[in-house]
Amino acid sequence: MAASTNEFGATLRGWRDRATPEEFGLPTAANRRARGLRREELARLAGVSTDYLVQLEQGRASAPSVQVLTALARALRLTDAEREHLFRLAGHLVPEDKPITGALPPSTRRLVEQLSGSPAAVYDAGWNPVAWNAMWAAAIGDPLERPEPERNMAWRQFMELPTHVVRTPDQQHEYEEAIVADLRSSSGKYPAGQRLAQLISDLREASPRFHKLWDLRRVGLYEQEHKTIDHPRLGVLHVDCDILTTHRNDLRVVVYTAAPGSPSAKALEDLSASCADDLRLIDLPPRTSAG
Repeated sequence: MAASTNEFGATLRGWRDRATPEEFGLPTAANRRARGLRREELARLAGVSTDYLVQLEQGRASAPSVQVLTALARALRLTDAEREHLFRLAGHLVPEDKPITGALPPSTRRLVEQLSGSPAAVYDAGWNPVAWNAMWAAAIGDPLERPEPERNMAWRQFMELPTHVVRTPDQQHEYEEAIVADLRSSSGKYPAGQRLAQLISDLREASPRFHKLWDLRRVGLYEQEHKTIDHPRLGVLHVDCDILTTHRNDLRVVVYTAAPGSPSAKALEDLSASCADDLRLIDLPPRTSAG
């Protein structure tokens, strides 16, 4: 996606104008007319040519690279929010310098613990489970009972591992498209994520369906889905699956709910009652080093 020439150039000029030479240790003169940094000064700080910076500000260079954007953000000392805004104006996902984390913040933990009436789980940006409640384990299965590679949501789908979820062929294709687009989004945002990169490599080798969808290069988020769950004890459940993504660390809070008054809602109420004595979250140890 090309940069929005008017907005991108105006934003870059505005941030250049607000910077003062003093904060960058640059000499000033009494007859200096520039309010902030001169173009040649910013160009030198960012390691780009002055002519290219002029083209960016005037909208004549419409596709700055991630490397150029990173250098400009560092040179202008942008905040995280400003850096993200700059990348999005240029049509790029914001690359994260840190690996994917599975650390569960206290606020997210409290949120999920209060969802005791619904199956709920937390996944990282690579769709590895981080934590889940007793209702999730009872309705979907306890991830701790599976070998580690088989806990990953995408791996389970494309390796056709057993599941209580029932989908039509069209629903399966839509779900797989959404998961692959979500993984591509995460891979662009976390280029240093070794664990994610290995998962994608393994899936491309093991699953022709994944390989074909990956090569479409679609980017998106898996945000919601209507699911049919064929549970061995509760019967057939019709639930809405909603995914809430935390802003700071891209954790995905997955929650299943049923329409009020429906047989599925009654079944979830019964399941909640049977899990009432165990409201704790079940955790997997975070893997912050592997990405």
